[in-house]
Amino acid sequence: MPPRLVKWLASLRGAGWHLARGLQAERQGRLEDACRQYRAALDAEPGNAFAHYNLGKTLFVRGDLPGAEASLRAALASKPDFPEAYVVLSSVLEGRGQNQAAVETLRAAIAHRPGYGGALRNLGLLHYREGRWGEAAAALAEAAAADPEDADAQYWLGNALVHLERPDEAADRYRGALRIRPEHPAALCHLGNVLADQGRSGDAEAHLRKALALAPQLADAHVGLGNLYAADQRYQQAAACYRAALERDPGHVQARINLGNALVYLGDSAGALSAYEAALALDPENAMARWARALCRIPAIREADADLARIRADFGRELAALDAWFDARRSADGHVAVGVQQPFWLAYQAEDNLGLLRAYGRLCARLMAAWQDRAGLHPRARRAAGPIRVGVVSQYFRRHPVWDALVKGWFQELDRRRFALYGYCLGAARDEETRFAQSRAARFVQARSGLRQWVEAILEDRLDVLIYPEVGMDPMTIKLASLRLAPVQAATWGHPETTGLPTIDYYLSAAGLEPEGAQAYYAERLIALPHLGCRVEPHGIEACAAHPGRWGLPADVPLLLCPGTPFKYAPEHDALYAEIARRLGECRLCFFVYGIPELSERLRHRLARAFAARGVEFERHVSFIQWLPRQDFYGLMARADLMLDTPGFSGFNTALQAMECGLPVVTCEGRFLRGRLASGVLRHIGLPELVARDDAGYVDLAVRLALDVAYRDQVRQRIAAGRSRLYADAAPIRALENFLQDAVGAYATDSR
Repeated sequence: MPPRLVKWLASLRGAGWHLARGLQAERQGRLEDACRQYRAALDAEPGNAFAHYNLGKTLFVRGDLPGAEASLRAALASKPDFPEAYVVLSSVLEGRGQNQAAVETLRAAIAHRPGYGGALRNLGLLHYREGRWGEAAAALAEAAAADPEDADAQYWLGNALVHLERPDEAADRYRGALRIRPEHPAALCHLGNVLADQGRSGDAEAHLRKALALAPQLADAHVGLGNLYAADQRYQQAAACYRAALERDPGHVQARINLGNALVYLGDSAGALSAYEAALALDPENAMARWARALCRIPAIREADADLARIRADFGRELAALDAWFDARRSADGHVAVGVQQPFWLAYQAEDNLGLLRAYGRLCARLMAAWQDRAGLHPRARRAAGPIRVGVVSQYFRRHPVWDALVKGWFQELDRRRFALYGYCLGAARDEETRFAQSRAARFVQARSGLRQWVEAILEDRLDVLIYPEVGMDPMTIKLASLRLAPVQAATWGHPETTGLPTIDYYLSAAGLEPEGAQAYYAERLIALPHLGCRVEPHGIEACAAHPGRWGLPADVPLLLCPGTPFKYAPEHDALYAEIARRLGECRLCFFVYGIPELSERLRHRLARAFAARGVEFERHVSFIQWLPRQDFYGLMARADLMLDTPGFSGFNTALQAMECGLPVVTCEGRFLRGRLASGVLRHIGLPELVARDDAGYVDLAVRLALDVAYRDQVRQRIAAGRSRLYADAAPIRALENFLQDAVGAYATDSR
């Protein structure tokens, strides 16, 4: 049949007939046939706007963006008030990289049909993909209002609110999406992530597992589950989840960063560095990956043959390069990276860290100040009268060494007529100590989930002084400590090292713990409170009366407890333990398996090599047992002969616990606060002879105490006679009160 005749016969069928055939083909997924029918409709009626629109829509799905744009513009030329055509055209323009034109096209759709939910949702998504979170949230909120049954509008609005640091509102939107569509895997996943940030780990896990049951390929849910494991220090399981995410989505940058973070805590610095490099290969501008790659240079467990000077030099170079990388443009969002990794393990090197930590602190403060200025969240004028308002920011308002040694005494003894305490508990865990702190606080805020929420809560109270019991152990703490949120800001020795932060004015330490000239090691002004600088109490724990054999330990040889965490044991001191074992002959050194067992295993292997190098049988002399509950640990201390404090990074709470049990402690006094905690305790109760001057003296003292029963009994008697000096010491609290009064007064005078 001649082509003209075919065309004439087709025209008899009309544009509507071809449109109907095209729509049917489109529904059946036969896109090529659909395009053929739409073109036939246009042959019959060249100005048919609906044929142009459907052809353009189908070409867009097939990836023919130029053809789709031409057809959609033809549809709008024939029918300018065609909102659906504007919406599809906007998607075509976005696909061609013309985002501003896409925005204008969506606004045209909304102008022709006010309250058009689909157009508003797409406008919000366009803003979202460009990182314009406020505009995205505004458009998506309109879309959700226009169509209350649009689950995707609710879901994406939740995502925008997360970026705006409004997690509670985001959770409500995710719940809204799930009300409409209960089996919405992405909404389940992201609600689980918000719940995790709020400390509701059980609910979070339930949502994430349901998301994975519905969509096993959902990489974000695997990442969220990994984050829950990481928060619980179960880093092997966390790493497995991140690897599962990467199997499903090799381009998932956050999964690679989080995998690197988990490997850092597992002591695998090389693996972590590889993960961060892979993340940067995918996204060279990713600030978190850049930050983590620089900060991971300090290993958790240092090998015996590692070059410490090279490690420190590499870290310094990487820190300088990171500082340079955060130029004016990148600094605008640099706050997201602060705290992703911290130089926590730097403190476990017996070196002067001031220079490195000052560089780190300046960078943290610079990036956080950029966020603070943009957010417009600055301290307001202080009140003119009433008690001095003292805020305390900590993860550890619960049974924990930081609370036991430092914070609890403040809440017990600070004069409540002169000082009002405000507690900001960054962690979700609660116990009787949390409830006690809350009962003593003028205001107690717990488990906010976002930076902005915490800053708003702190600024709302218009504090005079803000104290950070530890800086360097928690990501949110370093973010907050890098900001100016109160006129006077101080840190203390929950992590016994200078913060390096220009935003911290004072460092509260102890006269009995610091060496002469200690100010030289601090970026802050050092305040040495009397004695041990804190008010502590005996724990009053009833020891479990158990035979050492319960833990696989012999009862007929000297038992020496080594209770430090694995990263406290520097390889420079491994030989001490081998030498003690060699000289004692029959003995047992008891180490403890840390909450991250992989680190303990690395320490075990390193110690075994040190023993082998000196011809001492490791397995005969050394045991690693599980970390014990307090009653069991006290029971074991009651049966042990002595405790070996860790040289270089001493133990304060363990020394106090040993004194409570009458257990002699051998220590070697270090150059810095962190190496003088146990020696401070021993000197304070009148036992300076248990403080060795050097490694050789440390070994001699340990051997004498282990073998000389009479001398050991004498030491026990002196501990029992002197340990009352440790408890309920009011002098540090009175000195702290005077310091707070003077510091606030000096600020008020200077600000006039």
